[in-house]
Amino acid sequence: MKINRHGRAKVLTQSEIQLIFSEGLDNDRDRALFGVCLFSACRIRECCTLLTQDIYTPKGKARPQFVIRKSNTKGKLATRSIPVIEDLRRLLAEYYPMAGDVYLFPGRSDGHISEDSAARILRVACQQVDIFGVSSHSFRRTALTQMSNAGIPLRVIQEISGHRNLEQLQRYLEVSEDQVLGAAAALSMLSPVGGDVGKYCFPDINLKAPRVLHSDE
Repeated sequence: MKINRHGRAKVLTQSEIQLIFSEGLDNDRDRALFGVCLFSACRIRECCTLLTQDIYTPKGKARPQFVIRKSNTKGKLATRSIPVIEDLRRLLAEYYPMAGDVYLFPGRSDGHISEDSAARILRVACQQVDIFGVSSHSFRRTALTQMSNAGIPLRVIQEISGHRNLEQLQRYLEVSEDQVLGAAAALSMLSPVGGDVGKYCFPDINLKAPRVLHSDE
């Protein structure tokens, strides 16, 4: 899935996210599965092993925060608490009737859906909408890059990502060509050339959260 990206998952644009969720992923389970990955920046294993009781209240409502347990994190470093934003809450509300008794995303046999099964689901979805270079890690990289681009301090992002240190986190973040161009163009203020020659207008690089599409839309 990681084509010519030196082993790094593709960072998705807003339009690509919209396509994958609206035309590639064709059921509430798959949209909830990768919605959790996108809106919590969690790893695919962390998503697959989520417990239903950590996501929903006994009355079936999505909790305001959910827990990624230390035992399921990479390196078993620490338990993380992730806020549930409105876009994710809506996906979870639609998925609730399909949720497992123990695991949020049950597998065909006892236990949870496997990481390989999740990867296959995403691969088929991306093929349907002609998006390449995507892996299940793309949602994590996309979320972390978006938070960084929005000016969220790295230390705060680290609380969500669960990285051991800031150096590891920084390796996840994508730098776009527009950002590099903008950084170089900022040097134009040092130019001895008068007027607006060489001045550059910085692009709006922030992504908006994908709109959740309902069955009647």
